[in-house]
Amino acid sequence: MNLPDHIAIIMDGNGRWANKRFLSKNAGHKAGAEALRKLSERMNGQFKYLTVYAFSTENWSRPQDEVSGLMSLLGDYIQQYIDDSKKNNMRMNVIGDLSRLEARLREKILYLTELTKNHPGMCVSIAINYGGRDEIIRAVKRACADVLSGTLSPEAINQQSFSSYLDTDGIPDPDLIIRTSGEMRLSNFLTWQSAYAELYNCPKLWPDFTYDDLIEAVNIYMGRERRFGKR
Repeated sequence: MNLPDHIAIIMDGNGRWANKRFLSKNAGHKAGAEALRKLSERMNGQFKYLTVYAFSTENWSRPQDEVSGLMSLLGDYIQQYIDDSKKNNMRMNVIGDLSRLEARLREKILYLTELTKNHPGMCVSIAINYGGRDEIIRAVKRACADVLSGTLSPEAINQQSFSSYLDTDGIPDPDLIIRTSGEMRLSNFLTWQSAYAELYNCPKLWPDFTYDDLIEAVNIYMGRERRFGKR
């Protein structure tokens, strides 16, 4: 089997990593963001697509100080990707419902995506205020609006056309989904796109996850046979 074109990662375990070190949850999230920065730089040039789960639609229910800290951290790292955009040549993308984010963070995200849209490096998609079911509902609403306006006929709706209404339009479905921290669920991540993805579970907490761990996951992926329902 060839290398996966698209790797998606559920970056789980920041809070437990912090608890083990008697640190705040936000210190764990900061360590996790740094782990992502290092990993994405190592992956650039080796893989085509990386999608990571940064903040889910359910994460708003966490304590307010943790949510505020996460939003501030996301803003800082979006700015860092802006500052590093010429050096690392990655194409940056954000998926999710951005309407709930503060205006300043939305502006940074839009600026980053526009700034890097023609970069030739790896496409990095960061899922912020993202949920797989929410994404599907938003896609259905957009498709319905086009049906009502007459620009889309119901007969034209199929898997390919519906995928164009998703946040990941233009990005291939993930070949490999990695989850850290030992948890065994997708947690509403890429619900539509993950239908035939290979899954890999790593017991390490996300801030401890390294490029070597990624390569181990990729090697296991390459040893599997993907049949897509065929024999």
